[in-house]
Amino acid sequence: MRIAILLPVVAAAALAACGSSGDTGAETEATPFEFPPSLSPFGDGYPVAGDPCRQIGESEAVLDLLDDSAMLVGCPTVEQAEALGGSLVATIDGVSLVSVPMGDANAGMGETGDALVAGTDYNATTILSCAFDGAASFSDCNAGVKRNWGDDGTSLVEVSKPDGTTRAIFFNGTEATGADSAQADGSAAWDFKVERKGDESTVTFGPEKYIIPDALVVGG
Repeated sequence: MRIAILLPVVAAAALAACGSSGDTGAETEATPFEFPPSLSPFGDGYPVAGDPCRQIGESEAVLDLLDDSAMLVGCPTVEQAEALGGSLVATIDGVSLVSVPMGDANAGMGETGDALVAGTDYNATTILSCAFDGAASFSDCNAGVKRNWGDDGTSLVEVSKPDGTTRAIFFNGTEATGADSAQADGSAAWDFKVERKGDESTVTFGPEKYIIPDALVVGG
């Protein structure tokens, strides 16, 4: 009688052990792709948040690949990089790097005007040099342009600030003419100044400073 009782118990224990091993394998998840810090990746995805590619900031690893008229984007695979429509320029630490033009003033022109960057309402996007609170050193800020934004042909450059807010700067051609302001944050009383050097404008608005290339504003 003891043998008849023990055998089912042993068999059940063996089946439970097998089932436990199978469940462990099913719970294993793929490790997400990690961009190496040496490439200075930033943002939550490109061209829209959640996408696998990311914009690449200035670093020693990519100095020879940077272009004022294009943005550098890194992707986990060559196929993802090619889908962005730019030029593949290198593969560094397993990341496929593609140079994406900010846009030509005549590229994609049709009855509706300039083509838009996928997933945005901008005609072109880039990374600008920016400074805040009167700082002497510059950092990087994401920016986009809406060309012919106003009825009079005015263009709008919108810069994403580190605190999550944005600053809009208005242009007539390549001439910066003003910025959005408000009484609430005191910016309505700030002075607006512009200095031209070569093909870029350095805009100083109160304690904020932005270096904006003509290529972003009008294309080229």
